[in-house]
Amino acid sequence: MTIQIIRAAVLHFPRQSQTPAADIQYFAAGGLVIDDGKIVDLNDYGLMVGRYPDADVVDYRGKLLIPGLIDSHIHFPQTEMIASYGEQLLEWLENYTFPVERKFADPVYAQKIADVFLQQLLRNGTTTAMVYSSVHKEATDALFSAAQQRQMLIIGGKTCMDRHCPEWLQDSAQTAQRQSAELIEQWHGKDRLYYCLTPRFAPTSSPAQLECLGELAQQYPDVFIQTHLSESRQEIEWVKSLYPDADNYLDVYDRAGLVRSRAVFGHCIHLVDDEWSRLSESGATIAFCPSSNLFLGSGLFALHKAREHQVHVTLGTDVGAGTSFNLLRTMGDAYKVCQLQGDKLDPLTGLYMLTQGAAVALQLEDKIGNLNIGTDADFVLLAPDFDTLSTLRLRDSSKTDNPADIIFALSMLGDDRAIAATWVNGCLAYQQQEEQLYAMD
Repeated sequence: MTIQIIRAAVLHFPRQSQTPAADIQYFAAGGLVIDDGKIVDLNDYGLMVGRYPDADVVDYRGKLLIPGLIDSHIHFPQTEMIASYGEQLLEWLENYTFPVERKFADPVYAQKIADVFLQQLLRNGTTTAMVYSSVHKEATDALFSAAQQRQMLIIGGKTCMDRHCPEWLQDSAQTAQRQSAELIEQWHGKDRLYYCLTPRFAPTSSPAQLECLGELAQQYPDVFIQTHLSESRQEIEWVKSLYPDADNYLDVYDRAGLVRSRAVFGHCIHLVDDEWSRLSESGATIAFCPSSNLFLGSGLFALHKAREHQVHVTLGTDVGAGTSFNLLRTMGDAYKVCQLQGDKLDPLTGLYMLTQGAAVALQLEDKIGNLNIGTDADFVLLAPDFDTLSTLRLRDSSKTDNPADIIFALSMLGDDRAIAATWVNGCLAYQQQEEQLYAMD
């Protein structure tokens, strides 16, 4: 494959940082050099074209190139039930989630939705996602197969439930362990795919099932773990009744050996101090899902508490309770959740949570989340001028090289139209069609 130079303004976070806004690398007229799926070099375009005179140039002038976005919490079987009206968490599961997930017993249907799901990720600039599948092993196979075809870095897992859900969605402690182990052996570490042990949440997993999954976590220490934690107060009271001996909700997972690095807990809205301390100590991660939390009325995540306790926080769309696949929009909702609590989320910190911060939390920063030499060439081209309003709003920022203002405006105004192109593993995976805009001059 010929070496390519991607010409655009370029922004990324080259290292782990507690102050991302002060620790960016930005080239107003940048050149990103890629070869054989890897990033080879990055600097000003003039320097890069002189250093690689035989390279092919892909010209995205007027666009802002950032690392591929990372969605840390999303449900692939819920793609078709996005924007369903009127319920809170537990009723949402009963009335919408469980009936839809029943369809994924059919491998053909699962494959069809997997293709739709991954295309939605790409058209919204998401190149990596941490994905909940259904309880059906075949559905997880379909997800990984579709991701493999697209060369995407996907972390996914079969959802495990052996109680408090319809009988036709239940597995057992032993079945969950056996099928999860089979999926690990088949997919984990193959190409760009990783496995994630996935109990839906404590109420739908018996103590025996959690213990079986904990055994796998010990047997395979580099696999990921994902589940839900303290999303609603009603859920927390239910967990207390089911696990009366546990010190708190997180302790249910901890006793099973499921609290460690590479474990990601969705929501975490109503944590007690001991839970904050344990998350920090363990190196685990919180997936902040603001759009879903607002939609279901679950509550407001306290980002300032996570900062105080130095807990990793990433962002997740949580489709289908989340109302958009677009992570920039999700970041915009995170800003609003913080505003309601007298806190501020600056746009570069928000972008860090979607890129390098997420990669660091997942221990994948040597592969994704930044544009460092040697990492996988996953990146996105943002279009500040995707429509007439955004062109009007950002014409001054574009002229003065103010990438923070561009990111913030797109988090409020943007959608998939703000994604000019998505590249995965050094290949163009999605290209936005040009639209006729009203002239502003």
